[in-house]
Amino acid sequence: MGAAFFYHLTRNPLETTLPMLLGKARQAGWRVIVRGHDAARMEWLDERLWLGPEEGFLPHGLAGRPHEADQPVLLTVSDEIPNGALCLMAVDGAEVAPDEVSRLERVCILFDGHDDAALQRARGQWKALTSAGCSAQYWSEESGRWEKKAEA
Repeated sequence: MGAAFFYHLTRNPLETTLPMLLGKARQAGWRVIVRGHDAARMEWLDERLWLGPEEGFLPHGLAGRPHEADQPVLLTVSDEIPNGALCLMAVDGAEVAPDEVSRLERVCILFDGHDDAALQRARGQWKALTSAGCSAQYWSEESGRWEKKAEA
């Protein structure tokens, strides 16, 4: 049974934090789905990942393109997981269902701490997932480094 990890972004933007978390997931041997709700935003993230440092390159692709099932990191707006991912990273308020938390090794929910709507959405997701019996952790970078602040 997996767990949902909530990442409250206050110091670094998504395009900085996401590659770090993707690298950790890949080091664990997991394939990853990055789920958003806006195709243009997924294309933007795809471009940012391609522009990352060569030594930290993360092989990835966009859903709906050739060889999506072969991608170790797949960016999508769909609820499907065609690449056999064991880790889901939800960005920009993308939906996560309790059965996904149970089925996958890890679910990461990244949200912008400077956006009130994103904060409210994350609080709602925390409540929904923990009420459904999912294990959850809340991580904050407020101090300058990532620290676990809550667990349920």
